[in-house]
Amino acid sequence: MHVITTQEELETAVAALEKSNFVTVDTEFIRETTFWPELCLIQMAAPGTSALVDPLAPGLDLQPFFRLMANEAVTKVFHAARQDIEIIFHLGNLIPHPVFDTQVAAMVCGFGDSVSYEQIVQKVTGGRIDKSSRFTDWRHRPLSDKQLDYALADVTHLIGVYEHLKSELEREDRAHWLTEEMEVLTSRETYDPHPEDAWKRLKMRLRKPQELAVVQAVAAWREREARERNVPRGRVLKDDAIYEIAQQAPRDAAALARLRTTPKGWERSSSAAALLTVVNAALDTPRDQMPRLPKTFQPPEGSSAAAELLKVLLRLVSEKEGVAPKVLASGDDIDRIAAEGEAADVPALQGWRRAVFGEAALRLVRGEIAIRFDKRRIAIFDVTA
Repeated sequence: MHVITTQEELETAVAALEKSNFVTVDTEFIRETTFWPELCLIQMAAPGTSALVDPLAPGLDLQPFFRLMANEAVTKVFHAARQDIEIIFHLGNLIPHPVFDTQVAAMVCGFGDSVSYEQIVQKVTGGRIDKSSRFTDWRHRPLSDKQLDYALADVTHLIGVYEHLKSELEREDRAHWLTEEMEVLTSRETYDPHPEDAWKRLKMRLRKPQELAVVQAVAAWREREARERNVPRGRVLKDDAIYEIAQQAPRDAAALARLRTTPKGWERSSSAAALLTVVNAALDTPRDQMPRLPKTFQPPEGSSAAAELLKVLLRLVSEKEGVAPKVLASGDDIDRIAAEGEAADVPALQGWRRAVFGEAALRLVRGEIAIRFDKRRIAIFDVTA
């Protein structure tokens, strides 16, 4: 199976793909030892044509590929697009547009919350995908025929999946639902987060403003270090270490050496010195300028039963509309609607979700509709008529 390794071949392949109104795209990459994913293979296909591109080929300029990704006349079709788009953004400084994510489209079309790509392919096209090559070393050259067959199958099967889902969305008049979802997926902010926001990915219980100040500062420092050195965040500093530093507030190397979560001897390194500078600056922040602890949502007493009723409504609506429940509302959405009603600032009360589920949820909260057994089936009925 031929793999593109020269500039002329890449230009020719992209020129052929640009003639189609859509192109299916997938990438193979490795990121276990780096902050940024290392792109190892690009797969593309359109009706009647396909291409495998080796981005590791010496001297190969991927600019034609990035030109295709930016071509507004060609829809870029991915399955679970986020990591692929992250790679394209990092290497090409662009967000592909327009984008169609078949994973999201499948949930909107009623394939369920957790249906796999292999299951979608089998249901839609009848094809089968051999996933045994999925976790192989894509950096090793030459790639085997088995690896290349697997890689190409991902995008060739995706053609039929895309055409089926696109037709379903249009038939059900739901194309605009997907458009709203793709706006988040194609936002630059999704792939270029500020280091100052890095603390938000940490799952920690913070009890004092001082702890939050240290966590924010150390998480931002770690994010910059990891990006600059192109290593995983945990290689710079473990999450547990950030939490312990916030609690123990070490101001010098001796105090840092007493922590359980940092390696022995690390306190004498240049990285530790830089970290201590950051920690001391955070600790020296005037108390009135310390960040406020984020308020955690606590459902009021008695609202849990209402939330359970809303979950029943969500199930009924999702089955009627043929949409995966988690696409319509998350557990947090349900809890907040139960507790706050119209005042709940949640996705379920915005855009197309509000029309499909949110309005019904609010009517249930207001007592305008109810749920009952009707011939051994659960049904919604209007109590205001």
